[in-house]
Amino acid sequence: MPKVKVFSTVTCPYCVTLKEFLKSNDIEFEAVDVSSDEAAQKEMIEKSGQMGVPVTFIDDEVIVGFDREKISKLLELEAG
Repeated sequence: MPKVKVFSTVTCPYCVTLKEFLKSNDIEFEAVDVSSDEAAQKEMIEKSGQMGVPVTFIDDEVIVGFDREKISKLLELEAG
């Protein structure tokens, strides 16, 4: 199973939707709240070049925003 790490904030509706999508598909993931973890925020920006959330790492792939199609493809899920 791929390693999935989600950088998000508690106030981001797209982050909540993304995490619910992963949970509903029984995908294990590490959730990191960048609003309360400065080191994680720095890691996210350095690795992705993005300051907005959500940013998801699936193994070495970076997905910015909730791109259901790309996430589904990388996790070998049905995109529907």
